[in-house]
Amino acid sequence: MADKSLIGRSLGVTTAELEKGRLRFFAKSIGETDPVYTDEEAARAAGYPSLPMPPTFLFCLEREGRDTDHIIEGVYGFDLGRILHGEQSFTYHRMAFAGDVLTFDARVADVYEKKGGALQFVVAETRVTNQRGEHIADVLSSTVQR
Repeated sequence: MADKSLIGRSLGVTTAELEKGRLRFFAKSIGETDPVYTDEEAARAAGYPSLPMPPTFLFCLEREGRDTDHIIEGVYGFDLGRILHGEQSFTYHRMAFAGDVLTFDARVADVYEKKGGALQFVVAETRVTNQRGEHIADVLSSTVQR
């Protein structure tokens, strides 16, 4: 049975720096062809202070610095052999750029079941801010135990 007492529980705070090489690699790996994501001169010509962060790169950074196995097993009480990544969504409030240091503050936002308890869901919400405390994004992620 899904443990609703988890709602509001902190999953920790982590930080990560947006490094140019990683941003370029990620942009290339997802097939991004706009040079603003790989060429700093093109980014500056477009009015950016440096390379902008590709939107879904937050998913990579949000997991860094966290022991996700411990969270899934020790906090959620889920069996790693029975879990699925259910959903991911991003709400952006401002752009982030190479050189920014992002802080990820994650909490359990919801816990629920479907199919008479055969599927259990935990939804984590992460607030992302930069080194100036500016709100960059909110990330929602659901983990499903079948």
